Amino acid sequence: MAMDVEAARRVPPKQVIVRVRRYDPEAKRMWWQEYKIEAHRGMTVLDALLKIKEEQDHTLVLRYSCRQGICGSCGMTINGTPRLACQTQLTEVVSEANPVMTVEPLYNFPVIRDLMTDFMDFFNKHRSVKPYLIRKDKEEQESPKGQYDMYPDEYLQTYQYTNCIYCGLCYAACPVVAADPQFLGPQALMYALRFVNDVRDEGWGERFLIVDTEHGCHRCHFAASCSAVCPKAVDPAGAIQALRSKLFRYRLGLYKRRVSKVVGPPPEKGERIQLPPEATLLPGVDLKKLEEEPVVIKLPEE
Repeated sequence: MAMDVEAARRVPPKQVIVRVRRYDPEAKRMWWQEYKIEAHRGMTVLDALLKIKEEQDHTLVLRYSCRQGICGSCGMTINGTPRLACQTQLTEVVSEANPVMTVEPLYNFPVIRDLMTDFMDFFNKHRSVKPYLIRKDKEEQESPKGQYDMYPDEYLQTYQYTNCIYCGLCYAACPVVAADPQFLGPQALMYALRFVNDVRDEGWGERFLIVDTEHGCHRCHFAASCSAVCPKAVDPAGAIQALRSKLFRYRLGLYKRRVSKVVGPPPEKGERIQLPPEATLLPGVDLKKLEEEPVVIKLPEE
């Protein structure tokens, strides 16, 4: 779910009612608590919760860090949909006709207290798919003498999935996780594909064995709710379908792909990198002249 930039320009209702589902682990008690705040343009859900915590109720517990949609810490369920609180404007979830917003902890996660959830099982499943490079030559991997080659189109096969920020929104939105707690979940399966696609990796056989189970990629019903709520457009639902396709070919003995070779070490600082023989310069481009004279970029006048 991409951030709605236009929402920051709209004006929210002057007064917003925030209903928070709270949980006390000592008393094993859950209840709804209501707060009223004065809202302003540009206010996010995280801003609203921190305003409550600072001015009305210091006992409210939530997790957050960067406030920029990068760390993935502030995931919570807002009006029934998993979202990042720091990227959700109040104007996206309340209006003059309905100035009431509900905030709950992420679904499918054990609740520690109030809006803070336990990610232990989520990260255990992530680790179970071996999210790291596996090479047959362990000695070379531990003591590398060069770097692995990778072409731009091969890099694009993994780039989208490396944008994952581990926020858990996909996991919270997945109906299969709700029905089968042992299901690996969209994030872990997406990450398995990320390394299956990586030409520097040679561990696809191990990962196919991990996901080829009743709680693996076959369990996905393709509800696609994981992709709908992803704040980074990673598309875990599409990744799971691609993983199934590759697994099917692997089981038929038809799965093949290139593996990176070890090439020379990276250039030293200041070392000139020679152009490949097939490279040609554009007409009128003089490299020596460009090195002698700084490039001046003229911006259009307003």
